[in-house]
Amino acid sequence: MAPSRFPMHIALEPANQPDVLALIDELDAYQKPLYPPESHHGIDVDALSQPNVLFAVARDDAGRAVACGALVVGDAYAELKRMYTRPAQRGRGVAKQLLSLLEGTALDRGCTVFMLETGHLQPEAIAFYERAGYRRRGPFGDYVDDPNSLFMEKRTPGRPA
Repeated sequence: MAPSRFPMHIALEPANQPDVLALIDELDAYQKPLYPPESHHGIDVDALSQPNVLFAVARDDAGRAVACGALVVGDAYAELKRMYTRPAQRGRGVAKQLLSLLEGTALDRGCTVFMLETGHLQPEAIAFYERAGYRRRGPFGDYVDDPNSLFMEKRTPGRPA
């Protein structure tokens, strides 16, 4: 993947900002027509604002939020949630940089196992996660088998001491 051709700033930020909430609304508007309600597993801004959640935002050179993602860090693993990049920004490595920041921060906190659930009708997302080292697996946590869901996992060796 080619490096970003445009200045981009990616950092951990609060989720409850109007421009970030607009990104989450765009993600919901994209996903909701694809799947029945029982197959939607997005989390709301209150959940994204919890202390165990790492939430990252990518901003363009004008400071506009163009992508976001979260890791909910638990005792056994961290779950990737709410990854979204605006269509005009795709193909520039933004999602890769976001994921790298989230995973790196979690690794610094001792987390070495990452999980996610995504929809089976999102081949671009699935391919992105596979390129990032995620492998398919069965349901985890509170998830149940769902024909609309695809579950993935990535295990890392962690940071050297």
